[in-house]
Amino acid sequence: MVKDNIVILGAGLAGLSAAYHLNKYHLNYTIFEKEKEPGGLCRSKNVNNFTFDLDGHLLHFKERYALNLVKELMDGRLIEHQRNAWVYSHQTFSRYPFQANFFGLPYSIAKDCLLGFIEASDGHLRKRIKSHNFKDWVYNTFGQGIAEHFMIPYNQKFWTVPCEDLSCEWIDRFIPIPTLEETIEGAIAESKRKLGYNAFFWYPIKGGIEEVVLAFVRRIKKINTPCEATKIDIRKKEIVFRDRSKERFNKLITTIPLPEITCLIEDLPLDVKSAIKDLRYTSVFNLNLGIDRDNLSHKHWIYFPEEEFIFYRVGFPHTLSSHSVPFGKSSLYIEVSYSKEKPINKQTIVKRIIEDLIKAGILYEDDKIIAQDTNDIKYGYIIYNHRYQKNTKRILDFLARHNIYSIGRYGAWRYMSMEDAIIDGKVVTDKLSDKK
Repeated sequence: MVKDNIVILGAGLAGLSAAYHLNKYHLNYTIFEKEKEPGGLCRSKNVNNFTFDLDGHLLHFKERYALNLVKELMDGRLIEHQRNAWVYSHQTFSRYPFQANFFGLPYSIAKDCLLGFIEASDGHLRKRIKSHNFKDWVYNTFGQGIAEHFMIPYNQKFWTVPCEDLSCEWIDRFIPIPTLEETIEGAIAESKRKLGYNAFFWYPIKGGIEEVVLAFVRRIKKINTPCEATKIDIRKKEIVFRDRSKERFNKLITTIPLPEITCLIEDLPLDVKSAIKDLRYTSVFNLNLGIDRDNLSHKHWIYFPEEEFIFYRVGFPHTLSSHSVPFGKSSLYIEVSYSKEKPINKQTIVKRIIEDLIKAGILYEDDKIIAQDTNDIKYGYIIYNHRYQKNTKRILDFLARHNIYSIGRYGAWRYMSMEDAIIDGKVVTDKLSDKK
């Protein structure tokens, strides 16, 4: 066996990034993907000349390295956007993020939100109150108005579990906290401030988000597809695939969702098995539609916190790239969150979505749907319950002791952006190559 033989399981964005960086460091590796094509969820489809992604995908960056890498790989085939995102509630559109944009909301709602935030912004009060869960944190940080008119209903709809069942480990990057001045400004006039991690983002000029995957693929060696791992023998350091072929490894990088590890590794310790069994996640039902109408919307996406609408977000791919639709047409992606705690009826879900799009005024009753695509995504978002940290540490520490490095959104079991997945691939490679 080659001394530094590294195997990568999974050719999603994290696995491709790991392969790219191993290749860059001239380290020996072999990469396997269970599907016929690489990319994982970061793929695109052409349906009747509409380009649809597997759910909504955007590139936003906080690290210069990741931005420069993707720009280099894409060689000018990216366009930067300034976010144009909205919230639809109380029969009104308000700018995102809700907590800094009350202008346009009904007077009583805006008043509740502003007064609540002013009270919550009392520094001495915040220091005295400890947040034991996400619900507490929302009330303590934003006050009663914002909590009850947006934060609690939206997040319970999105996560599918009560907010008191969520910890606060994921919020730092993903929920912007405006200053009191910014909130007052957004209450008396439409604010142009761009708060939050995705205030500016990038998207391929044409071809959909899969172009980022293809840019990585062109710079790494052969990807073995379709090759589904069915067993990982941690004593022999051997992987068995569905076709009964085998591959030895010194070190293993895996992006396989952590709940699937139970089926692959035999003789897991009981505490690790128990931790894996306790992992929680949401699933996403994604409907993509092509519409025979021009300029359906100029917005990038809209959040829907209210339960009367089954979806939590609707986005418009034609606003990201005019090449994603035929001339004179428009497109939508719709996301519905579900889990075993909050199931959906998959037989009637498409009909319900279209009815709710009409109710929200996004579609007209006489709009003609000329392209349709559905994606049922089992692993959507990781639920950060109060056992999350203990469980993931136990699992990942066990794997690391056997030279198995689990990375990416579902391998590391973290709420990740596309940039995070790319960085995760680099970090594990730096570790294996002793780069600092």
